[in-house]
Amino acid sequence: METSALGQATVLGHAMADVAAARERARQQRLRRVLVILAVVAISVGLRMLNGQAISLGWPHLPAFIGDYLPAIMLVVLLGGVVVLPMLGAGRSPHVVYRAAEIDVSLADVKGAGVVVDEVVKTLNLFLAFKTFRERMGGTARRAILFEGPPGTGKTYMAKAMAKEAGVPFLFVSSSAFQSMYYGQTNRKIRSYFKALRKAARREGGAIGFIEEIDAIGAARTGMGASTNREGISGVVNELLIQLQSFDTPTSSVRAAGAAIDVINRWLPHHRQLRRPRAAAANILVIGATNRAADLDPALLRPGRFDRSIYFDLPSRSGRREIIDYYLDKKAHEVELDDPAKREALAAMTFGYSPVMIEHILDEALVWALRRGADALDWHDIQQAKMTEEIGLKNPVEYTENERRTIATHEAGHATVAYLVGSGRKLEVLSIIKRRDALGLLAHSEIEERFTKTRSEIISLIQIAMGGMVAEELFFGEAGTGPAGDLQAATQAAAQMVGSLGMAGSLISYEALEMQGAANVVAKVLSNDDGKEAVDRILNDAKKAVRTMLDEHRHVVEGLRDALVDRDELIADEIVNVIEAAMDAHDEAQKGIVEPAAIEPVGPVAINLSAES
Repeated sequence: METSALGQATVLGHAMADVAAARERARQQRLRRVLVILAVVAISVGLRMLNGQAISLGWPHLPAFIGDYLPAIMLVVLLGGVVVLPMLGAGRSPHVVYRAAEIDVSLADVKGAGVVVDEVVKTLNLFLAFKTFRERMGGTARRAILFEGPPGTGKTYMAKAMAKEAGVPFLFVSSSAFQSMYYGQTNRKIRSYFKALRKAARREGGAIGFIEEIDAIGAARTGMGASTNREGISGVVNELLIQLQSFDTPTSSVRAAGAAIDVINRWLPHHRQLRRPRAAAANILVIGATNRAADLDPALLRPGRFDRSIYFDLPSRSGRREIIDYYLDKKAHEVELDDPAKREALAAMTFGYSPVMIEHILDEALVWALRRGADALDWHDIQQAKMTEEIGLKNPVEYTENERRTIATHEAGHATVAYLVGSGRKLEVLSIIKRRDALGLLAHSEIEERFTKTRSEIISLIQIAMGGMVAEELFFGEAGTGPAGDLQAATQAAAQMVGSLGMAGSLISYEALEMQGAANVVAKVLSNDDGKEAVDRILNDAKKAVRTMLDEHRHVVEGLRDALVDRDELIADEIVNVIEAAMDAHDEAQKGIVEPAAIEPVGPVAINLSAES
């Protein structure tokens, strides 16, 4: 095999892999052992037949006196088993072995993670061509890699796909399964797990071990990290570190042969002594998965252990489109969802979603389809599923008439400001239906996928948050308890501007301060008089700007308020249509063409809910 093949973008074929050659050698060795045993038995039987001895098979005959003691013997064996067997079982490895034929995912099923797949293929090729890499290039293949990232980003999925492509046993284990009520048994289970890995690797040419949530047994020891110490954690981490260096541990047969040779060498001169056999290192790749890599012990991350960390990030927009295409094509859906524009819109709406979340939304959409008596999901079902997951189920309550108008005015204020200042945002849902703890809500998102924000964009978000309070004050003379959550969000954004982003006159970063009890930058800023004054100034300036804005656009607030009172909820284009109708009516009234009139509600349109509210 050419060494250049190790760097290719595809997994090495079976014919090129050293793993396949090692598996074939192990198979032939097992056959030779069986043939030797059968030959010995055949020779023994043949000699007995030649000597005229009878060959009989049957149960051995026990002496008669044994029967008198048999009950006592059985009782002793039973009691011993009750005591000993739990101890023996407690030290067994809790892993589950999956063969390649049992795994139904491959690298072709991994979508939306192109960079990760490329790195995984390179690692997998080194694993498959371990002998070529070692003997021709003098390298040492990776012993272990760490998969880290948010939940649901495909870490376990990727590990299974690697085992499928490699065609080797996949030993899956959860870290919590190592824990035992007996002292010292956790370490024993870890030793048993790595022993099973070595045995499988030598029998099959290679093996992949996967440890789920490895931070449960690999958390930092006292004095070596931020993680709190737990009972026995140092010993467990030490055992894990030792086992990661145990891949060249000789087998029992090799040790027995070595011991026999040592006995013989005692009687031989130095120049005639026999060489002890040496076992080749087992071809093992250990994969650890965690959501909290920062909690791991530093020694686990040094070269020779988990020396390569692969981060599984949330998919980009193009990655989400791949994932949507993959899962949607597997589910019964209406023809309208084959439209590329619809799928692009869904990819845009699922910003911040993990692959598992996208699949879950589509499964929930199927549930909504069943509720309406259909056997295939459509666009409306996806939107209903997304709204339910993000905002919650509708929980209508009986508002008083005054409270209903107050809530409608509050949400109309938010929407009006969002329409006027949020040039790069789209309005998704405007509602006065209670969901979870919210009596009403405005859901809005960015039109384009963005990863940074300017100062003016953050100020706009603060102004949108102030819209509800200002609307209540303009129309009712005072605000109620509704703006509490809005003020919290606005305060957090303003504190970030002051203490972290250098957007409020000072370039000092409060994140650089070491303050006991200050869990985040907001607490640090608000505990400082100058920082608190700067935050208050930003909030008051935003409120003044919003008051001027809404005072000039009272007609828009009134139009949205009346539409909400009439219909409870406006979706996507319904919101914009009401705003534009109110502005057109106001302009015509200003020109003296018609008198201002109530805004007629527009017809319902498809829901288009965003991930940000």
